[in-house]
Amino acid sequence: MTEIDMKKIRPYGDKLNDGAVQLSFTLPIPCDEKASHAAKAWAKKLGLKDVSVVHQADLGGFSFFIVYGKSETYVDVAALNIPRVDVHVWDRETCDRIIKEKIGRKLVMVGACIGTDAHTVGIDAIMNMKGFNGHYGLERYQMVEAYNLGAQTPPEMLLEKAREYNADAVLASQIVTGNDLHRLNLTKLIELAEASRLRERFFFICGGPRIDHMLALELGFDAGFGPGAYAERVASYVIQRVLKNMDVEIPDAG
Repeated sequence: MTEIDMKKIRPYGDKLNDGAVQLSFTLPIPCDEKASHAAKAWAKKLGLKDVSVVHQADLGGFSFFIVYGKSETYVDVAALNIPRVDVHVWDRETCDRIIKEKIGRKLVMVGACIGTDAHTVGIDAIMNMKGFNGHYGLERYQMVEAYNLGAQTPPEMLLEKAREYNADAVLASQIVTGNDLHRLNLTKLIELAEASRLRERFFFICGGPRIDHMLALELGFDAGFGPGAYAERVASYVIQRVLKNMDVEIPDAG
């Protein structure tokens, strides 16, 4: 097997490090032969070689394209320093047991899809009893009080309910990301928390398709979970943060 140089990683297409990529984009011009040449010219300006337009479609006056090309640009993966959520993930039963034995009370988590975002799929996957993909949500945990406020919840209401329920953690979900709306909504939540002197009272966690831990830290959250995160990961994180604040050793369990 060919040894991979982690300092020079390129996309893989037909063979290792050939730099083959697929792009999809829209140009604000009519869908005709000239548009196809415009798409190819734009892709070449990105530095791509062997460019070909493999699909184009009319979008009512605009043109949608799928383009293939090859890039000679590489990334040094070995040099990347990416912040990650530091958590040992326990299953649901282990989470319940550790909360009961080490904390001695139920943990309270209040979550919502904030702002104008009407999509509950993310917050429901984490909080609802049925969960998602075989992973039960926080409502099924015996030692967690989970309050799901649903969609289009104003950040002010989320904070007010967190204060009312004396929450340990505030969970904010964002699915809609157009025009960086997720950044605006999440930033507003943290700014309101700081203005209300609630920032240090709760653990703030955000999640969504374009959320990662690096973005979460940038926006002022304690942790961020992107696609593929389930309730047990969020629960384990909150448990371990609570134990750390209690100066209790994290059990080697799960």
